[in-house]
Amino acid sequence: MSESLEKRTFLDLQKAGLNQFGNLALGWFLTIFIIRLIELIYGSTTQNIGDSLIFLWARGSLYDFIYFSKSIVFLGLIHQALLFISPNIAKIITWVVISVLTLLHLSLMQYFMTSLVPLGADLYSYSLDDIKQTVGAAGVPVLGIIGMIVIVSLQFLLFQTLTKKAPIHRFIIPLVIWALAFVVYYFDAELQIPSHQFSNEFDNYLTYNKSLYFSNSSYDYFVASDDEVDIYADSYLGIGGALLGGNNEILKVNYLDENNYPFLRIDSTQDVLGNFFNKSPQKPNIVFLLVEGLGRAFTGEGAYLGNYTPFIDSLSQKSLYWNNFLSEGGRTFAVLPSILGSLPFGKSGFNDLGNNMPVNNSLIGIMKRAGYHTAFYYGGDSKFDNMKLFLQKEGIDQVNDEPTFTGSGYLKLPKSSSSFTWGYDDKSLFKRYFDVNANETSKPSFQVILTVSTHSPFLINNQSIYTQKLLQYSQSPKARMTPSQQQNAKDYTQMLSTVIYTDEAIREFFEKYKKRKDFANTIFVITGDHRMPEIPMATKIDRFHVPLIIYSPLLKRSVKFESISTHFDIAPTIAAFMNKNYGVAKPLVTNWIGTGIDTVRQFRNVHSYPLMMTKAQMIDFIYGDYVLNGTDLYQIGPNMSMTLSPEKDAQSAVKANFDIFKQKNEKILKGTKLLPDSVRLK
Repeated sequence: MSESLEKRTFLDLQKAGLNQFGNLALGWFLTIFIIRLIELIYGSTTQNIGDSLIFLWARGSLYDFIYFSKSIVFLGLIHQALLFISPNIAKIITWVVISVLTLLHLSLMQYFMTSLVPLGADLYSYSLDDIKQTVGAAGVPVLGIIGMIVIVSLQFLLFQTLTKKAPIHRFIIPLVIWALAFVVYYFDAELQIPSHQFSNEFDNYLTYNKSLYFSNSSYDYFVASDDEVDIYADSYLGIGGALLGGNNEILKVNYLDENNYPFLRIDSTQDVLGNFFNKSPQKPNIVFLLVEGLGRAFTGEGAYLGNYTPFIDSLSQKSLYWNNFLSEGGRTFAVLPSILGSLPFGKSGFNDLGNNMPVNNSLIGIMKRAGYHTAFYYGGDSKFDNMKLFLQKEGIDQVNDEPTFTGSGYLKLPKSSSSFTWGYDDKSLFKRYFDVNANETSKPSFQVILTVSTHSPFLINNQSIYTQKLLQYSQSPKARMTPSQQQNAKDYTQMLSTVIYTDEAIREFFEKYKKRKDFANTIFVITGDHRMPEIPMATKIDRFHVPLIIYSPLLKRSVKFESISTHFDIAPTIAAFMNKNYGVAKPLVTNWIGTGIDTVRQFRNVHSYPLMMTKAQMIDFIYGDYVLNGTDLYQIGPNMSMTLSPEKDAQSAVKANFDIFKQKNEKILKGTKLLPDSVRLK
């Protein structure tokens, strides 16, 4: 009798618990639904939406339901377990957990609306100091915080109403919902949502459930491992191979000892630049000008947002100019290792390996051994992203960054609402460059300059002046902008005013440099570290689409190239040029990923490289005319347009090559060397 009563009491407790949990789940579902509406309304009023709002809502709701289902699995288990302590405790703790999830969800939405890309596991790849800098730059979102407080307060009232009134009276309904949630969780339902060709990347990201994206990304970062590569599969060709990437045959790379040195190969890079230059009697100076956020979307002829860099554009017309060039990273973390060393990414970027960065061949070492003075210039603190450590390990002679700016005449960027500044503005950076190099010497120099003024939060000195210049320029006949491009100047004034400023700073830099005696013997390499992400992107590859300009008084003629190359190709190309024309010794065997810049004038791509959007997201691989993004295959067209491709065989081949790169890259994380000691010593 007591056993039957005990069993009935247990069942009654579970039924009552399920009824209570059903009401809490309903409140959680309504919260997610309301946040989706807020996100759509805010997104559609602040950005240009290309797709139907109904479609975006429907697709977004699918992701929301999947997130709701996955969260319900764990919330239900927690709630039912706590019932044995007390139904009230179970209710209160579940309330608290849902409120925390709501705050997290709203924070992720706030991050997306600021950066225009969802936050993933890249959060874990930054040091605490780096995070403080980034958060400080963003400032305190007062309205966002007020909105969060309002929503959580309304949610509390909603839960009180639901749990008192208890609209769900049958325990079977929450039981079925819970069972359905288990099914959704088990079968990874988001993978079943079909791919779609969005009008732009903002629309695509807008449909994501930001908490689902963050949790999946976190799981992949900490738990999931890459699939093993079947090297006997018909589609596997190694990195590069004979498969045609669209209409282009991919360059084949033959590695020497992949087990012990994953990227070791003979350097067969040809000198493709020499024919464009007059040879000087002495070794030329080389200056790299890496411009923060400089994307093809707003610079150069055919820039779809409008060309807001009149001086850089004029310079490109006197230069060797690649308008379909790609950065290797979607953030600054990748720019120095990719350009100077053509180096693999590791897990979170090569620099993130810290003191475990393996010895390698870089331009810094090559040029220094050839008698060059090597130096780096940056207006911020070069400890960010471990840039300083990377440069020091490569043996650079001099690092000039924010802590070294001594003397007068330098201006720091204005402080954000949280009293943060990235450092000195670009005009001060260039002033510092000339102050350090005031006395010209006969010793050749190899110098790298990284700008910072076009970085979020996009605050510059005398901003109102540059805002006025922006609006005047966009409407001038010289700019030749369409009405929609003129509207971009109004919609993205904060960002584009800094672009106008930096373009002016670069013009002044060259005007001053031309007065130097060594100008006639200097080669300038200008590119963006990545495309500014705070202005919505048109395609998956837009984040990486940057210009490459090689300018010098030594040039015989200017040429525009349509072929695709990336930051990985710069180091091999410069080394080959210096070796062939000036006898600078280069290694016979190397660890470079790049095979050299393509100087074919028509549109094509003969390279196969990974691209890393954030420190925790290497899901892009370019292979000839194809780009693999996650599980979606796109075909690239002229002007870097992208179209979803249904070609399953091509997708398998591209994925197989991407997988083998990831396998080789993984070895670097485990301490495998890039070069034998004998090669480095020689």
